Amino acid sequence: MMIQLRFDVKSIRKPTLARTIIETGVLLNIIKAGVEARRGEIIIEVDDKRAEEVMRKFREYGVDTSKIERVVEKDDELCVHCGACLSVCPVEVFTMSEERKVAAEPKKCTRCGVCIDVCPFSALSLPG
Repeated sequence: MMIQLRFDVKSIRKPTLARTIIETGVLLNIIKAGVEARRGEIIIEVDDKRAEEVMRKFREYGVDTSKIERVVEKDDELCVHCGACLSVCPVEVFTMSEERKVAAEPKKCTRCGVCIDVCPFSALSLPG
């Protein structure tokens, strides 16, 4: 499961990632990170069975947490099936069918955003 972590000015300066890993014994995979002096956002991937425990621990340290249920979305009305997304996706979310139509497996998405940047028709999005 993917979890979004939002750090404020108080929690950004503390080693909450390290503490959470040590105290829970859960390995975290950092999918995306943007950390500045006064705030930050990190998207992590954890084992589904331990996600609630990890979220609870981050909240104890003052980090706002939320599950990411929705990943890349494809608007079939805007998509012209050019395959640009297929060529850049690092985790192979997109495939081309025998009918030359782009199909997506959103569960594979790591929210890197590369496909969004290359889509010439803005057919792809990453919801909140």
